[in-house]
Amino acid sequence: MRPPTRSTWFLLAIIILVFCASPLTAAKPLPRVGEVTIDLKGVGAIMGISWGHGVLWFKGKKYPFHVEGLSLGDLGFAKISARGKVYNLKKPLDISGTYGALGAGVALAGGAAGLTMQNERGVVIDLSATQQGVKLNLGPQGLTIRMN
Repeated sequence: MRPPTRSTWFLLAIIILVFCASPLTAAKPLPRVGEVTIDLKGVGAIMGISWGHGVLWFKGKKYPFHVEGLSLGDLGFAKISARGKVYNLKKPLDISGTYGALGAGVALAGGAAGLTMQNERGVVIDLSATQQGVKLNLGPQGLTIRMN
């Protein structure tokens, strides 16, 4: 595994800032406006790095995007498939940005986990993920989404 680059450290700093600045709960429930699917591969030893792609479904149209992720305390390798609901999205480009976890991941039955994230534009994604492989995470998580 190659050493972390300057941009990786910058991404980590953004994730921590978003994570620390995000409220743990929304003031009122937001209406669901779209859905996403995300496929990631990840590897980690102390600091984990994930990469992959996804699709946003918004107002009957499909918008592909790239995903990069970073987390602390990762160990192992995993393939992750996630589906989620999107809230507070006004236009497709708003999906782009750096997402910090609004709360700790929740383990669900059958190797699945749930995670709610928010970006700097206020877009919230509520994900349910399943993973293959072994990857243990002990710290904050985040993703950066870039439209294709």
